[in-house]
Amino acid sequence: MKFLNWLLYQVHRWLGVAVGLFMFFWFFTGLVIIYSPSLNQSRTQQLAHAESLSPQVHWLSLGEVWQRSAEERKALADESKPKANAEAMGQHGGGEATANHQAHKPVSIVDARLQSIANQPVWLVEDSRGKRFALSALDGSVLKVSAEQAVLIAKQWAKAQGFEGDVHANLLETIDSSIFLRNQEALKPFHKIAVADNGQELLVSSRTGEVLHTSTPVGRAFYLSGNWLHLLKPLTLLGFENIRHDVQLWTGFIATIASITGLIIGWIRWRPGFGGKRTYSQGRTQPYREFWFKWHFWSGLIGGTLALLWALSGYLDTNPGKIFSAGEVSKDELARYIGDELPPVIANWQPATQIVLSEAQDVVELSWRRLGGEAVLLAYSRDGQRWPQVVEGAAPQFVETSLLSAVQRVNADAPIAKQTLLNQYDSYYYPRHNQGQLERPLPVLKVELADQAGTHFYLDPQDGRLLAKLDSSRRLFRWVYTAIHHWDFGWLYYRPVWDVWMLTWIGFGLVLGLSSVILGWRRLKVTVLPKKQPAKAAKVGAPILAD
Repeated sequence: MKFLNWLLYQVHRWLGVAVGLFMFFWFFTGLVIIYSPSLNQSRTQQLAHAESLSPQVHWLSLGEVWQRSAEERKALADESKPKANAEAMGQHGGGEATANHQAHKPVSIVDARLQSIANQPVWLVEDSRGKRFALSALDGSVLKVSAEQAVLIAKQWAKAQGFEGDVHANLLETIDSSIFLRNQEALKPFHKIAVADNGQELLVSSRTGEVLHTSTPVGRAFYLSGNWLHLLKPLTLLGFENIRHDVQLWTGFIATIASITGLIIGWIRWRPGFGGKRTYSQGRTQPYREFWFKWHFWSGLIGGTLALLWALSGYLDTNPGKIFSAGEVSKDELARYIGDELPPVIANWQPATQIVLSEAQDVVELSWRRLGGEAVLLAYSRDGQRWPQVVEGAAPQFVETSLLSAVQRVNADAPIAKQTLLNQYDSYYYPRHNQGQLERPLPVLKVELADQAGTHFYLDPQDGRLLAKLDSSRRLFRWVYTAIHHWDFGWLYYRPVWDVWMLTWIGFGLVLGLSSVILGWRRLKVTVLPKKQPAKAAKVGAPILAD
């Protein structure tokens, strides 16, 4: 028993020395993340800053631009083919056959949106391989947004933001990657544009002309001291991307064990004196007299459970041993869901001014959506509202049978057990604090499959989007990671209740982390640094030797 007690203290002490700084660092960066401004532009923000759209009869249909751009698109695809094959082989364990199979699959249009970019009508198209193109609605050519056009886009964005007068904008540089963006391959390179004289910067995709990121110096500082550090992304900058996941996994695991052992020690050493039981000297309920030991004890005893849950959920987020299924819909699944057939109405529809505005006074985008052989045309206004358009051969929205057929194309062998139209969010489909109705629309159709994985789909009936796919593994992940890391469920979801909860426990975590760093440093000094030997006293009567 003495050995187990000694082992408990030694494990906690030295694991605390190892990850104390990480714990403080994670609590601090987590606090920064809570109040970091959103830098990457959401769909709502992009529409709010988009140019007004007035379709003209001489603009080309989607089918025409797709046909005219075939050679240019093929050339661009051939340029990126070696890298695409390498990625496919890496993801599938060196599966050259898989890469070749993907390369020979017929390419279809997954998403098509008509916008005005730099005063030019453009079809923004995504194909079934995930490649993105901006195709001119005037001549069908593949557009590459120049630096001059990116500056013009930035100026128009700034005016929509509320800047008055002649907005000053200039190109800073053109880059192939940015630390601020995810899933960059289909959109790179990027033009970095400085707007006005307040340090504001925009990133504009040279592939599509979309503004993907906007930030001020304060916003960038928040991101770098928050998300960037929290996820250990400096390792990528230093060339250690291949070990970043392992570093996250093992530090999360060590932090979890340190938190568990600390809680056990805290409960063992706490003597509250209930029922007249013995306490420490002078009525103290804990054994420590020294300042930092006391703060470490109380912050760990009170906030240790939350520290443990944060450490454990952060560890599980690394998906150790691949115990959770993939969280995103794959490209193959999305292609099967949408189907291979491009409805003739999408290919042949001629843009014209006779679009039905309804209550929308400022249309900025026309978007074609399809499922199988059915199609829907939606007009998007600047405020994010969407309006179905009356077009011969297209429906105002997808009917339930079309949505169910699309689901069965994804999981052909699984029968549908249940479908429910949700007019309210549930525990698995809900908006985050920085998302709106456009990112997480209602109502949605929830489809449950009778398969071994217990798969649930969430579908948007109006535009047919596959919003979420969750099997039993991902639903468990929602509780063991998202729920206890972000605390976004029940009454805790609503602000300012959520803010009070998070600030309280992060405050305890910061004290716990800081005291761990100080106590760990003291322990290292005692253990590592050579001890000073006391000078031996001279013996009485011993001769004194002079130099």
